[in-house]
Amino acid sequence: MAPKKRPETRKTSEVALHPRSKRSRSPGELEHEAKKLCVKGPGSSRRSDSGCPREGLASLQVPPHCRSIIRALHHHKLGRTTWPSLQQDLQQSFLNSLASYRIFQKAAPFDRRATSMAWHPTNPSTLAVGSKGGDILLWNFGIKDKPTFIKGIGAGGSITGLKFNPLNTDQFFISSMEGTTRLQDFKGNILQVYTSYGTCNFWFCSLDVSAERRVVVTGDNVGHVVLLNMDGKELWNLRMHKKKVTHVALNPCSDWCLVTASVDQTVKIWDLRQVKGKSGFLYSLPHRHPVNSAHFSPDGVRLLTTDQKSEIRVYSASQWDRPPNLIPHPHRHFQHLTPIKLNEFNPMGDTLASVMGYRILIWSQPERM
Repeated sequence: MAPKKRPETRKTSEVALHPRSKRSRSPGELEHEAKKLCVKGPGSSRRSDSGCPREGLASLQVPPHCRSIIRALHHHKLGRTTWPSLQQDLQQSFLNSLASYRIFQKAAPFDRRATSMAWHPTNPSTLAVGSKGGDILLWNFGIKDKPTFIKGIGAGGSITGLKFNPLNTDQFFISSMEGTTRLQDFKGNILQVYTSYGTCNFWFCSLDVSAERRVVVTGDNVGHVVLLNMDGKELWNLRMHKKKVTHVALNPCSDWCLVTASVDQTVKIWDLRQVKGKSGFLYSLPHRHPVNSAHFSPDGVRLLTTDQKSEIRVYSASQWDRPPNLIPHPHRHFQHLTPIKLNEFNPMGDTLASVMGYRILIWSQPERM
């Protein structure tokens, strides 16, 4: 069966950021803007970025003995510092490194805010970003070629989850408010539909993929989580939460371990090998507010959660149910604000991408620009 063709795919470079007036723009104006594509690189003005959080980081006074991670580790090995002191030194060294990051690329390619983001697993300068209108941008900011832009359906097409196919990185999985979880390529072809509701009343809010286990997991807006193999066969479909599942993630080092987050104010940890029903979770981590996301650390031993108000929590794998470390952070969520989950380092760990409403920002250290 021939692959289904998406509405429109075109090559484009990013859209320069323009002031937004209160007047709604017509489709013709949006199309005109989409053609006026330009890249803002290292030589662009930094004045508009003066309000970014990096200024606060830059003002941190880091003690000299904390400036080198290698030095801190060496002192600990020699017995000159205790473990708690080493942890503090490493944290300060990281903050000192982060304070040196500067914006060196920016883009505003969409007429609606960005909603999802994924780094290419093997190309550290390639990023895919999805929008509330269903548009998708594939952007290799390390070369001068124009990025690939796939036009979405507009209203109702919001991309809620985006992951490269680990078995073929010319393809990607997406979940969307169209009511589908699907596999498609960057030519605009839908290669396979994994889940579909066929109605605007139900949709999928998140997804994750495991190459080793060869499974796709996705969550919907009424609390269901669906597990499928990469051939599209449904393994189970269970209601794991009372309300919308905002985030699903597989542990990068133990991919039998699944975490789900929900607006029902809980985060739950599951063992995929023995899921039998909604009460079959390993741990349930209650929160005071609806939860937007739950992310495992790269080594799988930490879990970071963000709510819809002002709290970031960090849990430890040694004892998931122990009281977490709480980090106050004002990120109260509302309808027109992108949830605090679109900030991520590339696989090399030397470049940071962040999404703020309509804007995509690429951060790096000056010596790497």
